[in-house]
Amino acid sequence: MQKTRVYLSPGMFGFATLGSLEYFEHFIRAIEERFRDRGRAVEIHVCEVHPTASILRRAAKLARLVDESAGADDGPIHIVGHSTGGLDARLVASPTVRLPGNAHRRLGWTSRLRSVTTINTPHFGTPLAAFFATVSGQRLLYAVTALTVAGLKLGAPPLAAASALVAALGRAQLGFFEIELVDRSVESFIRVLDDASSRELRAWLKLLRDDQGAIVQLMPEAMDLLHAGLEDRAGLRYQSVATYAPRNAVRDWVSALRSPWGAMSAAIFTALSNITARLDEHYPCRSHDGSIEQKLARVLGELPPPDANDGVVPLASQVWGDLIWAGKADHLDIVGHFPGKGGHIDWLASGARFNRLRFDAVLDRIVTGMVAGEQSSAERAAPPPRQVVETRVRERDLDMAQGSVLDAARGGASTGSSGEPA
Repeated sequence: MQKTRVYLSPGMFGFATLGSLEYFEHFIRAIEERFRDRGRAVEIHVCEVHPTASILRRAAKLARLVDESAGADDGPIHIVGHSTGGLDARLVASPTVRLPGNAHRRLGWTSRLRSVTTINTPHFGTPLAAFFATVSGQRLLYAVTALTVAGLKLGAPPLAAASALVAALGRAQLGFFEIELVDRSVESFIRVLDDASSRELRAWLKLLRDDQGAIVQLMPEAMDLLHAGLEDRAGLRYQSVATYAPRNAVRDWVSALRSPWGAMSAAIFTALSNITARLDEHYPCRSHDGSIEQKLARVLGELPPPDANDGVVPLASQVWGDLIWAGKADHLDIVGHFPGKGGHIDWLASGARFNRLRFDAVLDRIVTGMVAGEQSSAERAAPPPRQVVETRVRERDLDMAQGSVLDAARGGASTGSSGEPA
């Protein structure tokens, strides 16, 4: 059987590796297990994309990676994008895409593409991007990003720095801001990492400062242009995973926490979630035809409030194509960063109580959808079945016509159903 290739594209807070930390570590292991259980060979690649560069630049890098590693066989290809990475995946799959440089010549593999899976992707934008586009928001983005890396690597970054970040978030929401306070927080996060990780984190944060095209593009007001120029590929399976952390659960979770860091991280998540919940009636981060609400209600059994979000992206903004799983999880829980055994580390306490059981259910649905995409493509490519019945009918009619001609030549007469002359 031909080898299946799966490509993972991380989001704004994502990376392939940073120091010894692998962003998709648990996700990769889960996909490999499910393909192995099916007796299938799978090869997984993670795209090293610029964290906040424009979606076009990120998509071009993804296209080059697939082109360079997909091989010359006809094996199926699948792309999974988390957060902004889902938009990268949709863009490279679009038949109308125009990538910069020579990247447009790197799309020959799209005929082998069988599915695009988007996870916590802001298909209709997120208010958090509009906040991060401000001067205050940019500095806080640096701090939150450094916190994410330190939190995933260490489990509990320094409390003093986290406390300063909470204070800065609170002041930013009230219209006040202290740059020095945030900068001190970032330096505190970096200092507690090992030398290699610190150097890589500084280089990564520099990339974030140098190019913030995606932040502007992810604003709800800017998504209209993306939808106007982006087209789904006919016959390709599009599937999505959407999550949210109930707002009241965050408060309940804080009261149940035993560690100071847990309470601090919950406060940071709550601040991010509150910013993400600021929906504009003109740009509500969802489609206007009500189809998304119908999908969510069908999967969840009820429709959460309009401001429901995963701390970074509104719930309704995450739905595209077939909604294969929706439930309670924060923005990074879904790719394996949740509390539990097996090396799982939670980046922020959201109150979603995501666990291994839900993680396994999500991965089961994702891989099942990939296989379904391959089967649908095979059915479309197969030649149509021979119309045996219709052929036999035509042959019978021909025989009857030839018999009538012979009867007429002999001077005979046709008969009715009773056998008597008509």
